[in-house]
Amino acid sequence: MKALFPTAVLALALVVAPAIAAPVKIGDLTVKDAWARATPKGAPVGVGYLTIENDGATADRLTGIVVDFAHIEVHDMSMKNGVMEMREITGGLEIPAHGTVTLKPSGYHLMFMRLNHPMVQGQPFKATLTFQHAGKATVDFPVMPVGSPGPAMNGMKM
Repeated sequence: MKALFPTAVLALALVVAPAIAAPVKIGDLTVKDAWARATPKGAPVGVGYLTIENDGATADRLTGIVVDFAHIEVHDMSMKNGVMEMREITGGLEIPAHGTVTLKPSGYHLMFMRLNHPMVQGQPFKATLTFQHAGKATVDFPVMPVGSPGPAMNGMKM
């Protein structure tokens, strides 16, 4: 019985905690820590986040993101005079040479618009990211609970 308890706890943890997506390397770029929030049934929009590291001596630019169930835009959120403002980033998101850009709550983020179906906790999806210089990369997005602050805040190691 004692031997079964640790095994049962591990099995439960694997079922409850969504897996963290493996980093994806493309050229000088590394895309990591991708995740999205689950959406309530009928919600027209959802959000996603990730980190892009550029180890190269030349800046790159995220120029597009495609999934088969929504239109995606990169947005920036900021506070101005106590009011939250959100705007689309047009022309792509620059990833500076030897720099890192993190899309996270209350900052840059992916807006999944005109959803064909809800984003469901525990049901990961793939997105194709296009970069100006590095090309295309397919990235896995685990889906966290509605309102989740992210994997690190849910006690998951990133």
